[in-house]
Amino acid sequence: MWGLIYTGAFLAAFAVSAVVKMKADPFGGKYTPHWDSSVGTVYKNLSYADGEANKFDLYVPARSGKESCGLAVYLHAGGFTSGDKSGDAQMLQWLCAKGYVAAGINYTLFSEKNPDANVYTQSVEIRESIPFVIEEAEKRGYHIDQMAVAGGSAGHTLAMLYAYRDAACSPVPVKMVFGAAGPSCFYLEDWINMGTDPARPHSIDPDADYSGIAGLFYAMSGNQITADMLADGTYVKQVKDISPALWIDENSVPSVSAYGAWDKVQPFGASRRLDAALTQYGIPHEYIVCEHSGHGLQNDNAQYAEFMDKVCEYLNLYMPAD
Repeated sequence: MWGLIYTGAFLAAFAVSAVVKMKADPFGGKYTPHWDSSVGTVYKNLSYADGEANKFDLYVPARSGKESCGLAVYLHAGGFTSGDKSGDAQMLQWLCAKGYVAAGINYTLFSEKNPDANVYTQSVEIRESIPFVIEEAEKRGYHIDQMAVAGGSAGHTLAMLYAYRDAACSPVPVKMVFGAAGPSCFYLEDWINMGTDPARPHSIDPDADYSGIAGLFYAMSGNQITADMLADGTYVKQVKDISPALWIDENSVPSVSAYGAWDKVQPFGASRRLDAALTQYGIPHEYIVCEHSGHGLQNDNAQYAEFMDKVCEYLNLYMPAD
């Protein structure tokens, strides 16, 4: 019972949260592109599989005579239970205006209607969608030879899973990943301390009842996880497939990420593990901390501007549009 209550409360909080900066636009239009047919065209609700949610929007830039284009995929936020690609239209227009073919991809959300959906099944849908996205771009005359993948919150986690876990399966080389506030791993000691002072040491009480977190990790992974598995550490194998940071190695792609130090939706401590893994393997990356913000990165405009500037820098360096 406590597992269901804990999981429901977490997913409800996660679902109503999102990375809001691109919508709030405190940057005077710097990342708000002029959008009309002279910039690009959008084709909506294209199918990549038979599921109701298996749709994507494809943004293609106005013809420039280029022989090939990079693909920029951006995955929506919503706590794995809500959200839609339409909410990222501004980001997708911005990427397209920079000269990329851009795609917003929906995935089957966890709900009463879809109780078997979880982070892993969603990540598989994203992996299986990419060949269809590229094929659709090719049909419209845009040859794709490389890609970047990105997202906000839940979408950031799914983007990292594709970039770190599934890049070897990609039809074209993955050049970089970027995003904000996505859970990067599922370690008990991080999740029991989420929403607390980021300087507070992590600790596990051997006498505590962690059945609620076991239920949450089960809902997120689809794998059976018990309190005993949390106690003896064997749960880590069960959450690896949904933990991007655990897939990082010397071949991982360059990365740009931003996190709020006071995030009460996903644990800030997990983001430090992401930074540590990228540092350990010498992967070029930017890890930007919004010291006064929660999940929405709402109180640190300077740091968020730095994040967006680094996204531009990495795109220009690792997947230039021209």
